[in-house]
Amino acid sequence: MNQLSLTERLGAHVSVQGGVDKAPVRGKAIGATAIQVFTKTPSQWREPSISPESFAAFRRECERLRLSSIVAHDSYLINLASPDRTLSARSEASFVAELQRCEAFGIPYLVSHPGNYIDSRSAGLARNAAAYTRCLRRVRGSVTVLLETTAGCGTALGSTFEELATLRAMIGKDVRHRVAFCADTCHLYSSGYDLVGDYEGVWRQWDRILGFELLLCLHLNDSKTPFASCRDRHELIAEGSLGPQPFRRIMTDPRLAGVIKILETPKGKDGVRADRKMLRRLRAYARAIVLTR
Repeated sequence: MNQLSLTERLGAHVSVQGGVDKAPVRGKAIGATAIQVFTKTPSQWREPSISPESFAAFRRECERLRLSSIVAHDSYLINLASPDRTLSARSEASFVAELQRCEAFGIPYLVSHPGNYIDSRSAGLARNAAAYTRCLRRVRGSVTVLLETTAGCGTALGSTFEELATLRAMIGKDVRHRVAFCADTCHLYSSGYDLVGDYEGVWRQWDRILGFELLLCLHLNDSKTPFASCRDRHELIAEGSLGPQPFRRIMTDPRLAGVIKILETPKGKDGVRADRKMLRRLRAYARAIVLTR
């Protein structure tokens, strides 16, 4: 086992077809040391019925396969910033269930897109923060919510570091310690953070406004669209508008060494082969610097 494999926390979003407990072995099949999963169908409101045996099987498989860097992603339907009372209530109930499932599975992190404000940005931020606060108070435990950077589409919150900092600061002080961040490279580039032309500048801003200590997950995705497009279209690593250089730097940046890194790149017809190829590519970037030391 080389030095790289001992320290990396690198993987991909993997399928939970047949049950969430099937995900760890799929992660191992692609050579992942970290995985991301959905704990329910992300495009449906219906909540799954999961047996205690399935929760236990997932925890057992993670232990057997030595997978400790595990992230869940919440449902795409949830909008905790919505001004619509019906949607807001439904979103809160769904997010509470997401937190409860993470606790039961032993998944320490839940990635969440800040909501869409629809009417007023300031009002949306207030609703979003209040909803996160209520949900975290309802589900006591150790699960940390990771607010994800967004691409700046429409009325989505969270496309600037300042807005993410404001949102976290508005969350109740008693549960705020359970809120940190996930940065998506495609979203950053699409929202106007130039990882290609000003890599250091982007991370200096992050450290000044949000702090590296609160960056717990990175979604590694290239972009199908140009810089500052405000569009969320993922591409294979080094094959989109970001190109290889930002990913080479991320994989060799000591400030990001301990951060969980998850691929969400297109899987094509054979997801296993595609993910393996992308992980090999990223590891080659990391290995290049190791070999030159």
